[in-house]
Parts: sequence; C-alpha cells; structure tokens
Amino acid sequence: MKITKIEAIPFAIPYKKPLRFASGEVRVAEHVLVRVHTEDGLVGEAEAPPRPFTYGETQASIIDVVGNIIAPAIIGLSCLQREVIHERMNRTVGNPTAKSAVDMAIWDILGKSLNRPVTELLGGYTDHMRVAHMVGFAPPAEMVAEAERIRSEYGITTFKVKVGRKPFMLDVEVCRALRAGLGDDVELYVDGNRGWTASESARALRAMDDLDLTLAEELCPADDVLGRRWLVTQSRIPFVADESAVRPGEVTRELLGGSATAISIKTARTGFTYSQRVLYQCEGLGVEVVIGNQIDSQIGTACAVAFGSAFKLTTQRAGELSNFLDMQDDLLAEPLQITDGILAISQKPGLGIEIDPEKLTKYRQDT
Repeated sequence: MKITKIEAIPFAIPYKKPLRFASGEVRVAEHVLVRVHTEDGLVGEAEAPPRPFTYGETQASIIDVVGNIIAPAIIGLSCLQREVIHERMNRTVGNPTAKSAVDMAIWDILGKSLNRPVTELLGGYTDHMRVAHMVGFAPPAEMVAEAERIRSEYGITTFKVKVGRKPFMLDVEVCRALRAGLGDDVELYVDGNRGWTASESARALRAMDDLDLTLAEELCPADDVLGRRWLVTQSRIPFVADESAVRPGEVTRELLGGSATAISIKTARTGFTYSQRVLYQCEGLGVEVVIGNQIDSQIGTACAVAFGSAFKLTTQRAGELSNFLDMQDDLLAEPLQITDGILAISQKPGLGIEIDPEKLTKYRQDT
C-alpha cells in the first residue's frame, strides 16, 4: 500500500445564508478535497476546511503545503507507516487541517484494503450518533425559527448557540428566546468563539444561570491564561476548550492548568490519529468530550461521525454533525441523512463515501 500520488483539489459551494459568529463569517465553503493514491489502486479521500481566522490556513495554503511539502515527504511510504508519515508531516509546523485530511484519507485506504468501515478499525462502539445543530448570529426571532425548523424536519433537540457579541445582553436575549420558544425538552449550550473577555463571560453566564445551559465553549481569548482559569472557577457548567486545544499538548495544558473541564474534538484539525490521542487523554483524566464541527461539508461530517461513533466517550453527548444542512449542495453521490436526530454511519468499506464526479467538476476551482 505504498503512496504514489496525493491530490489537493479546491472546491467552493455557497451556503444558503452567511454563517456568522464572533471570530468570523463564512459565505462559501471554500474547501480542499484531498485524495491519496496507492500502488494497489486504492484511493482515500477526506476534506480540509480552511479557517484563516482560527488556524491561519487558506484554500491556497492547503493546496501548496499538501502538494509541495507533504506529498514529496511521504510518497513512497506505506499507509501502514503512520508514525513515519506523521513524523514527516510534523517537520512542518501548523497546517492542522491539511495534515488531518491526509491522515483521514490514509485511514480511508486502510479500511478499503481490509473491506471494513473505518469506524470499526477505530473502535466500533456503535453505528450512529445523536446530532447537535449550530445556530449562528441572527436576531432572536430568526434564531428561534431556525431551531424550530431543524427540530421539526430532522428531530434534532440539541442546539449549540453562537454567542460572543457585544454587548453580551444581545446573546442573553437570544438564549432566553430559544429556551422560551423551544421549551425545556431541548439541550442548549453556548460557544463564544473567544468573543468576550473573562469578566464579560462571567456576567453573561450569571445572567443565563436559570436557562439550564449544559456547556460553555471558548467564551474568551485562548491566550488569556489567567482570565480563563478564573472564569472556570466561576462556572457551574463544564467549560469546553476548542480553539485553545488544537494539539494534544495543548489539551494537556488546558486541562491540567485549570483553563477547561471538557474538550472539543474536531477530526478536521486532528484527523483520526491525533483525535484518538486527545480522546485517550480525556478518558484518562476523566473529562467529557464533544465531537465538534469545522463547518464541514458532508465529507468532513462523514469523518466526524465515523470517529465519534467508534468510542463510548464520544457518544455520550450529541455530536455537531449538521452544518452541511446550511450548504446549497454537496459533493457526495449518496447524501447523508439525519432522521429523528440521529446520523447513522456508513457500513461500506473505508469512510463509505463516494464523490459525485459531475458535482466535483461543477464546483472545483482549479479547472
């Protein structure tokens, strides 16, 4: 299973509406399809979603690093030499989604070579995950209407509410409207994308203390070490590290330093190999995890659910697996389906995804 070629294919699919949050705004999914080819004729596929406002990567930088740095370093290696592959990729700092896409494409190949789903190779705990939906910035009535529609059409009852605006009472009003409109039978948690200061975060949480929020994620800047520690001591709900815990070492720092009490695992930034390492850290330290979303298309979502369904710990909470619903189209020949709030995993070999060649031709940006 020696690697013979790696492709990085840019594609762009518009969203139905802009997705707005404290750290940025996304109108078009300008992602990169990564394909790893082997001498056996097997092809593994995964997706790299650039987020310049979070990791500094762009579509162009991902294409460049995959084609000009990663590919020359690992072509000729066997897909079974995963440690060597990561050692060579890690000679280049940063570029988390580019490296992760290569990693997951290699796992796709391993599954296909054994004629088994990747989720079974990872752990094989179950065949589905409960789904959480992200609700982005909008006036309160619009956010409530979106959540009601998602619950009605897809049976989703867990909602991640984007907060972090100033003044913070705008978001307090939104959360109150969602609780009033949706009732007590839904789960609500908040994600600030580093938009508030520590003191603003503490005041906002006090103002929402009666709303039964279940998690709070990255409310204040990742580099505000003392502020984050102080904020965690103020909170009665788990604090989730996301952008502040991209690498396994950062996960250790956040948890042992008291800056977080839970971790968001995003396969788009840690692939399958490093997501496992993050998961095992969390399991050993007895902290909760959430399967997060990098505003993935259905390709990335298939990766996230394959990983999330593979382990008991990652299935304890609903995974953020529905952002593809906001896209106008997708690349998969067989679209993912969310039913009764559940996303089932594919039972086909590898990741079980197939790219529609006509859609790829329509949306790719390099031709």
